[in-house]
Amino acid sequence: MKKDILTLLDLSKEDFEIFFRRALELKKDHSKGISDRPFAGKTLGLIFDKPSTRTRLSFETAMVQLGGTSIFISAKDTQIARNEPVRDTARVLSRYLDCLAIRTFSQDLLNEFAEYAAIPVINALTDLYHPCQVLSDLLTVIEHKGGYKDLKIAWVGDGNNVAHSWINAAAVLELNLILACPEGYYPDSKIVEKALERKCGKIMITSDPVEAAEDADVIYTDVWASMGQESEQIKRKQAFKPFQVDKELVDKASKDVIVMHCLPAHRGEEISEEVLEGPNSVVWDQSENKLHMHKAVLEVLMRD
Repeated sequence: MKKDILTLLDLSKEDFEIFFRRALELKKDHSKGISDRPFAGKTLGLIFDKPSTRTRLSFETAMVQLGGTSIFISAKDTQIARNEPVRDTARVLSRYLDCLAIRTFSQDLLNEFAEYAAIPVINALTDLYHPCQVLSDLLTVIEHKGGYKDLKIAWVGDGNNVAHSWINAAAVLELNLILACPEGYYPDSKIVEKALERKCGKIMITSDPVEAAEDADVIYTDVWASMGQESEQIKRKQAFKPFQVDKELVDKASKDVIVMHCLPAHRGEEISEEVLEGPNSVVWDQSENKLHMHKAVLEVLMRD
């Protein structure tokens, strides 16, 4: 039976652990020059509506390193752009490809692809969620902290799609997650409520970044205006100004706090240059880990 990753709520705690364990193994093998190429003759399709650097390259490189091939498909160049039903495209692509990763605006469109595709469908970002990003983020936390249990994880900034996936992860893995967002920019209330219904972990939302950062083991931030929100840039800059992750805020956290950002970063806005390039920053490890996590995800989904 095929398995999709549309949100992190699709995964069990055991699924998470399988991904973490396999990604760490693959990263270790890669560092030793050990190559495992189980996917010779297999093809990953990438349908992208939105620009991408890290997500696209990490999926493409992951597939190459596993011995397979990836095909990048700009959504505007497909018949979907000429109103071909998603269900038709999904069924046809299932005859050509072995797996499909989609980066688009609408979660509903992604869900429809998954409903009609006979192959695994992976959410490579929608306006609501970014599950593979948070899988690789958690891998980075495990590497630097030895695990995720009993850590205080602070999100500082917009209640966006990455924040939503952190909320989902907290619900499954029983994380201690506090999100500091300006009023009016909180995470989607329905997503929060659904996570809280599981009665797992601790999910708290505040409008005070200092409260979130105090004694935190992990501080995470992201851009203040995501793709598609460029027209709100000036308004958002004003609202988010007190939420910059700078040295003063980092000093409120634990001494060995790690600072994370999924990139691209706007230095001097959501994060200061000093912090991004400072000793607590793990953003480059975090970015690299997308490659190893995507290899693990593809391996697990395509071998099942």
